[in-house]
Amino acid sequence: MSVNYTYMPPKAPLAMPTQDFRARPNVRRRMSSLVERVWRAGVFLPAIAVTAALVWGLSTVFATDGIGSFEYALLTLIGVTFVWVSLAVSTVVIGLISRTAPTTPVQPPKPLDVAVLVPIYNENVSDVFGNAAAMLQDLSRQHSPHRYALYILSDTRDAEIAAAEQVAYLHLSQQAPNGFAVHYRRRSDNRGKKVGNLADWITGWGAGHDAMLVLDADSLMSGATITHMADALSADPDAGLIQSYPQLIGARSLYGRLQQFSNVAYGWLLAEGLATWTRTEGNYWGHNAIIRTRAFAESAGLPQLSGARLILSHDFVEASLLRRAGWTVRFLPRLSGSFEETPGTLIDYIIRDQRWCRGNLQHLRLLGAKGLHPVSRFHLFQGAAAYLMSPAWFVLLVFWALLGRDAETNVIRYFNEANPLFPNWPPEMTHINSAVFLVIMYSILMAPKLTAATVIACYPKAARLYGGRLAFVRAFLVEVALSIAYAPILMVQQSRAVLRGLFRRDNGWAPQARDAQQHSLRTLLAFHWVETGLGGLLVLGMASGLVSLWLLPIAVSLLCAVPLSALSAVSMTRLSRAFQMNSPLTLREPAIVLNARRARAEMSGALAEDPALG
Repeated sequence: MSVNYTYMPPKAPLAMPTQDFRARPNVRRRMSSLVERVWRAGVFLPAIAVTAALVWGLSTVFATDGIGSFEYALLTLIGVTFVWVSLAVSTVVIGLISRTAPTTPVQPPKPLDVAVLVPIYNENVSDVFGNAAAMLQDLSRQHSPHRYALYILSDTRDAEIAAAEQVAYLHLSQQAPNGFAVHYRRRSDNRGKKVGNLADWITGWGAGHDAMLVLDADSLMSGATITHMADALSADPDAGLIQSYPQLIGARSLYGRLQQFSNVAYGWLLAEGLATWTRTEGNYWGHNAIIRTRAFAESAGLPQLSGARLILSHDFVEASLLRRAGWTVRFLPRLSGSFEETPGTLIDYIIRDQRWCRGNLQHLRLLGAKGLHPVSRFHLFQGAAAYLMSPAWFVLLVFWALLGRDAETNVIRYFNEANPLFPNWPPEMTHINSAVFLVIMYSILMAPKLTAATVIACYPKAARLYGGRLAFVRAFLVEVALSIAYAPILMVQQSRAVLRGLFRRDNGWAPQARDAQQHSLRTLLAFHWVETGLGGLLVLGMASGLVSLWLLPIAVSLLCAVPLSALSAVSMTRLSRAFQMNSPLTLREPAIVLNARRARAEMSGALAEDPALG
């Protein structure tokens, strides 16, 4: 393979053997402690109990006229969907109970040689190199005992973008602080995509570095955060990977701000709970994490699946393999200063989600891999289940619509023994339980958000970070209303993505759209015709008296998918104060974010003035 090594240091090869999922490694695995077992019981047992209570309550209603195969199927579907929602609720509760601050090593950390890796593919050049410049400058102020080298690892296919990358690299290397090496290479063959990109670096230069800090093209981390993560890895010789909690920044559109507010306001409690019960069996999100290089090389080399298919969502699998080899995988949820960006429009978000869906569904094929820790298997299964829940909710929606308003409008028909052609369905289901079921469903779905929002609203210091209690409550209500409006659209789109992922082979890889741009009406119609059609059918069913009016919110959201999608791209500068959904990261941006914005502008100016790009 022909590769340009012009801007790379001397080779330092490190072997990275391909792992065999069918062979159990000869490693003694640490037993879970009593504390870990207690926290995990505190997450799973309440979730199972709440789901069992709900299923039992509904079964008593169904039992009035006898339970048949349809009722059993419906109860199973309800149980499967609600147990995952209940797990999220119990994770939030655990996070609220357990909150622990990041620990500081007692002993001075042993110096590490850390490679900061930025894999890129047809990205905005000034943004990538501007972020890198800001991080290097911030690192230079830390007086860290560790040594750092930056590597921009390009898989870019576009010749013009590649030319700009080389110019940006030369500019960055000239401006880099003393003592910080900056390297760049572009592969001429991008086989293996991001996995292959990182594996190429490990096998070529990995032996020269104790650890690698893996970033995405839109990642941004403060120097203090990078230093803390390197200290934590140095202080824990058993740690193979330490994951930070990236917060969303740079949202300029309505949908981007919606995600940003949710991430900042609610995500911290879920992150706290997740870190508490996973402990040393944590997960990897593919970026903003520090990894012990030799541990990763020895234990996380990924094979291809049958049919020469790449493992797309490689991060979950790599964390599982590290844990299988005896290394710990930890999560530091309260370590601030770790950031990433998010898609700006609903369509861009869905396109990224479709790629993640394909990768997560692959995890179902890996659940039988030998030697995986049970918690690692759960991570793999949960990643797939997160997408499988959408078609499950969709089927429940269809059942609910077919139940009609009452016994006379019930479309589902059973055959009783006395008269097999006469429909028999217990009317109690439609008379009583439509409203009750809706309240239960939305209550459980909203519980994580309500818990986090209540904590913030009840603590004046926390509320002030959001502009005051009134401003926070207003932002919370706007976020909830928009989330409810977009949820049915995402349900349909994820259901379609699951079907495509199960029945198509698609290894497509496109750069994430990070700038919100309004899509044309033709694009919106082509993208959302299924949701619009389903919404129209529900509205017609209600108008004809066949479908319960309790489904009106869902019907309106689906019918209005096109205007809602167009609304997602509206710039925040065009919206009134009531819709701003401000958070601490928008009211008072961190210094590293401001510095990165200036560095991006400087890099953009340098590229514009360079004659080589004229």
